[in-house]
Amino acid sequence: VVGVVKRTAPAVVSIVATKDVPVVEQFFTDPFSDDPFFQRFFGDSGLRVPQFRQKGTEERTIGSGTGFIVSSDGLIVTNKHVVSDATADYTVFLNDGTKLAARVLARDPTQDLAIVKVDRGDLATIPLGNSAEVSIGQTAIAIGNALGEFSNTVSVGIVSGLNRTVVASGGGVTEQLQELIQTDAAINPGNSGGPLLDLRGAVIGINVAMAQGAENIGFAIPVNEAKRAIESVKATGRIIYPFLGVRYVTVTKTIQSERKLPVDYGALIGGDAENPAIVADSPAARAGLRAGDIMVEFGGTRID
Repeated sequence: VVGVVKRTAPAVVSIVATKDVPVVEQFFTDPFSDDPFFQRFFGDSGLRVPQFRQKGTEERTIGSGTGFIVSSDGLIVTNKHVVSDATADYTVFLNDGTKLAARVLARDPTQDLAIVKVDRGDLATIPLGNSAEVSIGQTAIAIGNALGEFSNTVSVGIVSGLNRTVVASGGGVTEQLQELIQTDAAINPGNSGGPLLDLRGAVIGINVAMAQGAENIGFAIPVNEAKRAIESVKATGRIIYPFLGVRYVTVTKTIQSERKLPVDYGALIGGDAENPAIVADSPAARAGLRAGDIMVEFGGTRID
């Protein structure tokens, strides 16, 4: 563990979000000062009512999290919720205290992942492992900016579960996270976006959430989910997903029997009033797909 930390800590960064926010001051007024009749006969009432007004703005820290460097030219992986405010300014602090301005290159539209860039070369990086080979019981090491205050805090535990689905909330946003790695390595506020490592020092997950009211139940996005996003950004500068534009149910023998379908495999296109089967102006709409259609092959490959 000591060796892993020595090798990887230089590539773990703290990410701080700042923003110009209004400065509000309190002042007191006479509630009858604008009443000519009252002023004529009674003068100053002696009453003072507190009021508030904006007095300029000041830059304040509005959030913080963790990230890790995946390319020597400054690509950094973190959680989308760490850099969710498009109007904020972001600063990256390296392990040696160096302060660098950062910009958000891409926010993943479907996962809690984002790619941040700093303009500096020859940076330390962390290798990416293979989350498909992760086993319950193996050692897990988390590094992050715990509580947004204690940078490069290290916690150690095991992988305590796989393929977890949780509903995470914070900052007024609620989302469902799927296929997560569960660990008992302590993950605290501020650890979000930091790496979950194996004993070889390779990233197996991106720390994303913790269970409230529990003892050391934390979750990480499998690193394999982030690899495609990283490569997409390297190739195109953004995160691109192929998009067909349908909602569907995978056909099984049970569904075939219940709905009297002609096949027991494929994808049955369907939706409801709030979630239409065909997304408007999508490739599926332009291709003429309709609710009730069953897609049985795609590019000559059977859909099962």
